[in-house]
Amino acid sequence: MLKILVLSPMPEGLIRLFFAESLEKHKIDAEFATVSDPGSPTLMEELSKADVVIGDYTFRIPITEREVASMSKVRLIAQPSTGYDHIDLAACRRKGIPVTNIGGANAISVAEHTLAAALVLLKRIGYAYRRITEGAWVQEELLNVSAEVHGKTWGIVGMGRIGKEVAWRARSLGASVVYNDLVKLGDDDEKKLGASFLPLPRLLSESDVVSVHVPLTESTRGMFGEREFRLMKSYAVYINVSRGELNDEAALARAVTQGWIGGAGLDVFAKEPVSPDNPLLLAAKDGANVILTPHMAGATNDARLRIIQATVENVVRVALGQPPLNVVNQ
Repeated sequence: MLKILVLSPMPEGLIRLFFAESLEKHKIDAEFATVSDPGSPTLMEELSKADVVIGDYTFRIPITEREVASMSKVRLIAQPSTGYDHIDLAACRRKGIPVTNIGGANAISVAEHTLAAALVLLKRIGYAYRRITEGAWVQEELLNVSAEVHGKTWGIVGMGRIGKEVAWRARSLGASVVYNDLVKLGDDDEKKLGASFLPLPRLLSESDVVSVHVPLTESTRGMFGEREFRLMKSYAVYINVSRGELNDEAALARAVTQGWIGGAGLDVFAKEPVSPDNPLLLAAKDGANVILTPHMAGATNDARLRIIQATVENVVRVALGQPPLNVVNQ
């Protein structure tokens, strides 16, 4: 009997439905338990009994060294998201527990959201909508302000699955693509994507759009601060659909309100749900050049189905004695 513990606020009946076809097909007997409260007194007990743990997609239940220590049978931690910074990967590695994420299951959704955010900012759609609902007709005000993606330089920070999907789409709109990553792509991959590698300072200073697609690690935390925003063009827009802790939110708010950059689109925040005193909220309320969304870029119905499929597949693979896919702590 495979014991599956799900750390998410999702009805157990729905979870069983997601798994039913695959478990029946492979003749796998499984029982499920759910814990959705990080303070639950049963959490440690359930962890000690589980063979597989499906992580919390809301990131409210961290898996620290303490939780890992209680895992006596766990053979897989399957995180149903791209991010996994709430899991102590080193502790899992020491205990021999593979941690997986969803690979590129939501890459298309996040890439489309990234382009949508850039287009809304460049064309001042959010501002135009707000002003027209207030009774103002700002046609003349925006005549010489809105811009196209075509002919612009799009800088991608982090050329993983999502970054590559953004590159394809930006190129299709006529943009030139430059990128920065810890690992430079091979010549063939660069040619296929039509992307050129640049050091980060140069990318920031030459790009009209900068979009961020890197995981949150100790080396990337706070990687965008006042210095980086001041390197950007005064009319460039900054898009972060990755993790809120990658940028200094106070510095970014100053950047958009004081004109260091032309605009910002944020789908992620250092604290979620976003705190009422977050300086970006005031910047969005007072300005025409900030759009904020509630960490929804990868949460389309289409992506959700792929995420479920990727998670179920890994659980089944482990149950059958096969290695899981998309292991992030090798």
